[in-house]
Amino acid sequence: MSITTSRRLINFISLCGFFALIFLTVYFYHLGIFDDLQSLQEFVSQKTFWAPLIFVLIQILQVVIPIIPGGISLAAGVLLFGPLEGFLYNYIGICIGSLILFWLGRQYGSPLVLRLVNEKTYYKYIHWLDNQKRFDRLFTLAIFFPIAPDDALCLMASLTKISFKKFTWIILLAKPASVFAYSLVLLYGSEHIIQFLL
Repeated sequence: MSITTSRRLINFISLCGFFALIFLTVYFYHLGIFDDLQSLQEFVSQKTFWAPLIFVLIQILQVVIPIIPGGISLAAGVLLFGPLEGFLYNYIGICIGSLILFWLGRQYGSPLVLRLVNEKTYYKYIHWLDNQKRFDRLFTLAIFFPIAPDDALCLMASLTKISFKKFTWIILLAKPASVFAYSLVLLYGSEHIIQFLL
C-alpha cells in the first residue's frame, strides 16, 4: 500500500469517527442527556465500570488513529468524570496510546511514520533526529509543554536510538502538565484563565 493510499485510509477512518461522534451527540441529545451537565454526569455515573473503560479506550485509539481531535476528548473527560477522575482517565489513555504509537514506529520504522505523519510535520522535525542528546531534550520539552504535535513526535522518537524505558519515563513524567493545560484551556477558556492568574 502506497503512502498516499495509507494516508487516505487513515483520513477516511478519522472521518468515519467524526461522523460517529456527531451521531452519538444527536442520539444523546434526543435522550435528554445534554439538558444540563448534571444529567450527563449522572448518566455516566450509572455506568460505573464501563464508562471509564470505554473512555480510556477511546483516548488510546485517538492517539494511534486520530478519530476525533485530542483536545475535544480531553475536555470531555473532565466534563464527564470531574477534574480529578477526568484528568486521570485522560492521562492513562494518552500515555498508553503514546507507548503503543512508539512501539508501532519502532517495529515498522519510517514507512509507517511517513504514513501516519504528514510531510510538513515530518520535515519540520526530522532535523531533531540528527543529535540524540539534543533530541531527547527537545522531545521532553515538547511533551511537557502543549505546543507541539505530540503524537507525531512519538512516532519520530521511534526512529531514534532512545530506549523504550527512557521514552516511557518521559511520557509518564512530562505528559501530566500538557494534559492538565489542554483540559483547563478547553473547559474554562483563555479569558477565565487570565482572570484566575490576575
